[in-house]
This record gives sequence, C-alpha cells and structure tokens, in this order.
Amino acid sequence: MVMKMGQDKYVAYVSSYTSGNKDNYGIRIYDVDLDKGRMKEKKKVEITNSSYISISHNQRFLYSITDFGVEAYRILPAGDLEKINDGSINGMRGCYLSTDYEDKFLFVGGYHDGKITVLRLREDGGIGEITEEIYHKGLGSIAERNFRPHINCVKMTRDNKYLCAADLGMDHVNVYRLDHTGGRLRPIDVIRSEQESAPRHLKFSKDGEFLYIVHELKNYIAVYTYKEVHGNPEFEKIQTIPTLNDYHAGGSAASALNLSVDFKYLVSSNAGDNSAVVFRIDEETGMLTKLFCLPVSGDYPKDANLFPDNRHLVSLNHETNTMTFFTVDLEKGLLVMNGKEIEVPQPNCIIFHRLAQE
Repeated sequence: MVMKMGQDKYVAYVSSYTSGNKDNYGIRIYDVDLDKGRMKEKKKVEITNSSYISISHNQRFLYSITDFGVEAYRILPAGDLEKINDGSINGMRGCYLSTDYEDKFLFVGGYHDGKITVLRLREDGGIGEITEEIYHKGLGSIAERNFRPHINCVKMTRDNKYLCAADLGMDHVNVYRLDHTGGRLRPIDVIRSEQESAPRHLKFSKDGEFLYIVHELKNYIAVYTYKEVHGNPEFEKIQTIPTLNDYHAGGSAASALNLSVDFKYLVSSNAGDNSAVVFRIDEETGMLTKLFCLPVSGDYPKDANLFPDNRHLVSLNHETNTMTFFTVDLEKGLLVMNGKEIEVPQPNCIIFHRLAQE
C-alpha cells in the first residue's frame, strides 16, 4: 500500500546586482513547483546590489548584503519578506554573510577590503551593533587578483565554536575562536591551500565532521576532516577533486558551492566552461564522487543548486542575465534542459526555503 504524504512547499530567494539596471529590485521571491522543476516570480524586494543572502538557522529571518551595509528581513508565512532594519559594516560593500548557529551574531566577509565584520543580532532578528572588525593582511602571489586579501566566505563550524574565513587573495582559510558573549574573534588556526588556487566558498557536512572548500582559480574542491582536539580545531585534508572534466574550456573559474537539502550531494559550477557539477557525498568518509559536469546553457553560472527533490537543477547565469532549468537523473548522470529560461538581471545567489506547514 502506497501512502501519499503532503508535499512540502518551498519558495526560492534570488539575489542579484542592480548596478546598471533600470530598477533596484535586488531580491526576487519565487514560488517553487517541485513536480515541474520550475519557479514563478511572486514578489520583488527593492534593495541595491544584493550580492549575497543568508537565512538564519531558526529559519525566521533573511539577511542580505547591500551597498550600505546589511539588511534584515522577517520571513512571513507565505515566504514574503518584511524589512526589520539595516546596519552599517563600517567599510566597503561586503560579498558574503552568515549567522552563528544560535543566531546571535552576523558575520560579513569583505572581498574589496579584506575585512571581517561581526554584528550582534537582536531578539527580533534585527541588526545590532558591531562587535568585531578584523582586516586580513599580507601579500598574495598573483599581481592582478591576489595581491591583497579578499575575504569571500565566512562560516561557523557546526559545533558553533570557530569561524572559518576563506581568503581568496591569500590562498588560505583563517580560523577564529568566537567569544559568544562579546562577539569577538581570536585567531586560532590557518588552513593553507595551494598557491594561486583561490579558496572561494566553504560548506560543512550535516554532522559537521567534514569541510568542503571550492577553489576558484584551480577549479577543485578540497575535503577536510574536522574535529576538536584538546580544545583546539584540527583540520586534515583527505581528498582533492576537480570541478571540471578532463576536457574543458580554458580560463575557467569555479564558483558555486551548495549542499542538497538532504546533505547527500554537493553542487558547484564553472564559469568559462559554463557548466554545473554534482558530487555524491559518502556519508561515512565524507569523500566526493563526481556524478556529472555538464553545460548550463548560459554564461558565468555564479550559482547553481539542486531543487529540494534532487530531481531538478537551476543555474544562475550572471553574464547572460538568466536562470536556466534542468531535469537531473543523479543515478545516470544526466542533465536535460527543462523549459524556457527566466530573465533575471545579474543573478548571484539562490536559496530554497521550506514554508511552515499550514
């Protein structure tokens, strides 16, 4: 006997740049059709250059980068956004943000000025005062890009003890211990990548025991084990796997890094090669197996993600101002175009959000 369960409902939030566009709608909200693997726009939010968005771990609030710092929104029952407030980061525009696992602090990474900013979060989800400002220092190895620090990702370990800051310019990830009372950071470790590899984004496995770092310029993902030993973090590399096929376009740069909703798959993308790549995660060892790396029918896929059903995929193509949709067969390694593209000016980041059951 087959029992039909009520299907979860999702919305998708898509952030985009607004520079040079006719409007300032930097966030778009879409209803998600899981059966068809499609999305339909329902609302637009006026915000400038929303280069990255993040949802709090309690799923109640959304935070966004903007030209003027950061903005906080309350997520309403139908997925709409209601602005709470904004806050300054006392520096150049950020490129990434995330919260700690208790949603007490907001971390902002600065690509342009190599700065980490920590802001206290209020009970109502609003943004409070700055508690910490750290500038990365040093000289990298590539004069054009890596001549100074560029922080591209800031993310807590899942035990909520350490903040990892990927520095694309310096080819390493700085690790800081978080003071949960004062919101201060203390440097405790450095995870060093290959020279001129440019660590871009990082994710932790569901149990927090494995760390995945995508490297933009050398197009690979490094897998590390993570544990705490005698009160200090310990990271050990166990795998390096390319995001590209053996045959690929020159001048490619790895971009996206997303875990599937069930944490069984890892998705990345390659600009230049204009492809999406999906890996299966071995739950026991944390190791990755490449399932496919195939074209996305757009230029510069800044982000790519599996739908929550793992049967569809969306690619955000920054240079062609489109989102393209695909049906996927993860067992057979197939990616098939699914309907027409949707126009979005300079899309940058997508998050699927499950709505509360009515």
